Amino acid sequence: MRLVPKPLHSTATLSLFMAALTGQALALPPALEGVAQKGALSSFAIQPTRIVWTSEQGVENAANLLKPHSGQAVLKEPVPPLVIKPGGAVVIDFGTEITGSVELFTPASQGRDASVRIRFGESVAEAMANIGERGAQNDHALRDQSVKLPWLGKTTVGPSGFRFVRLDNTDPKSVVQLSQVRAILTLRDVPYVGSFKCSDERLNRIWQTGAYTVHLNMQDYLWDGIKRDRLVWLGDMYPEVCVINSVFGFNEVVPKSLDMTRDVTPVTAWMNGISSYSMWWILIHEEWYLQHGDLDYLKQQQAYLTPLLKRLATFVDAGGKETLDGMRFLDWPTASNKIAVHEGLQAMLTLTMESGARLSDILGDKDTAALCTATAKRLRQHLPEASGRKAPAALLSIAGFRDATAVSSNVLKKDGPKDLSTFYGFFVLNALAKSNDTDTALDFISQYWGGMLDFGATTFWEDFDLAWTQNAGRIDELVAPGKKDLHGDFGAHCYTGFRHSFCHGWAGGPTAWLSHNVLGVTPAAPGCAKVKITPHLGRLDWAEGTYPTPKGPIHVRHDKLPDGSIKSSVKLPTGIERVQ
Repeated sequence: MRLVPKPLHSTATLSLFMAALTGQALALPPALEGVAQKGALSSFAIQPTRIVWTSEQGVENAANLLKPHSGQAVLKEPVPPLVIKPGGAVVIDFGTEITGSVELFTPASQGRDASVRIRFGESVAEAMANIGERGAQNDHALRDQSVKLPWLGKTTVGPSGFRFVRLDNTDPKSVVQLSQVRAILTLRDVPYVGSFKCSDERLNRIWQTGAYTVHLNMQDYLWDGIKRDRLVWLGDMYPEVCVINSVFGFNEVVPKSLDMTRDVTPVTAWMNGISSYSMWWILIHEEWYLQHGDLDYLKQQQAYLTPLLKRLATFVDAGGKETLDGMRFLDWPTASNKIAVHEGLQAMLTLTMESGARLSDILGDKDTAALCTATAKRLRQHLPEASGRKAPAALLSIAGFRDATAVSSNVLKKDGPKDLSTFYGFFVLNALAKSNDTDTALDFISQYWGGMLDFGATTFWEDFDLAWTQNAGRIDELVAPGKKDLHGDFGAHCYTGFRHSFCHGWAGGPTAWLSHNVLGVTPAAPGCAKVKITPHLGRLDWAEGTYPTPKGPIHVRHDKLPDGSIKSSVKLPTGIERVQ
């Protein structure tokens, strides 16, 4: 049996056992043979864990929703149903963020003309909000709608991304009765092959939360958000792919999403309209090939990869400066800073050209490899002006434009975990690792990503700023008078207020970072045929876990000895070689 991660904070009670797939063919009537296809997703019923709030009048028996129920409408109810009289309302908590739908069961005592308004929320405050209020919206998935209820039946509402649901009786004449309310979680039934534990329980929770955040976004395609941004964004995919490699190993959602975006984007255009996102497509392919070693799949990309590399090479002037057009974008906090964006794009284009040279060599295309190498060499002649922002500084450090230790000291460590984004914070962590500053990286993870957990998060958010938490309430409670609403009062750019996604795949980077840097496992040859295992415990006493490879998981345990040295125990699958 497969286990969905246990609840990711103390008040959540989600504990689901996933049934193993039988492997048997799907039985279909002859009329559907060759037409119907079995979907990639599985569904799991989630019972409510808590009644958060009820209106002062008009609600009876709300606590009965928390009792065990059959999931079937019945003629005689074992306990009195929830009653919502006209003007009454109730907010239900399902214990953790999920993606899916809500099922409403109506008893025989329910009249035939009742309807209910349902509002999904990733926070309690969002579940209480009206459309148009501080960014509340129905984009990509309906989070606020009214539905008519059947007599003695079941109504399914959704899908969306949510943890909380508010139910209102807006009909002045009818009474709403609900015998059961449950959520239906929809995700891929895949095992957590990778694992991570260390002497810091807070970091363990963060690793689990990042893994679960990405898991929820592994839908038919690899989305970036389960409420808003239920779309494939190529740049956002990079940290998600790193997490998938570290937690699940191979999953077809990655090549399926890469190929879909390639097929809908002419090589003369930029993926998602953003020049850096076409570059991320190339960088993801090298990451994927190194992890899984599927040369046939890489060869399938050559017809698109080669002209894309040649096109990218034209966006470099004689002095080596990148001149990329289209939407020039790294992450949202730096979007309006032209100096910062140029810094990042200069580094990204250099990394992409060097990646393209390696991929072209693997594919036997010496001419394109030579073009990419020459272009990268020319790009290195131009050192961009420094903006002082962490995201581009991290990319320049990773690309070798600036000394990693100096960047860490002068930019990345300045003011602690400020000027981070949940997307490019991953690259800040990678740059800190390059400077061997493990403790600062661990502190950033604990303070920044852990800061979301401190305020009730069970998944990681589209963006976050620790300054928002000053005098703010938790997201799993009603906002108390005099407190800031951490959801509705903050956010910027495309994610103002309640439009802000609280489950965004690009925020899962610390999960991959902890596996690669603390456990120290990194592929050193395609398909993980060779791996490096170089642990960096920093302030930690020990760490252990597993890392997926095509030949099975690697098991590692690292213990810090009294003299500061590290004792490691490593179990490698057959066919995997450890190298220095």
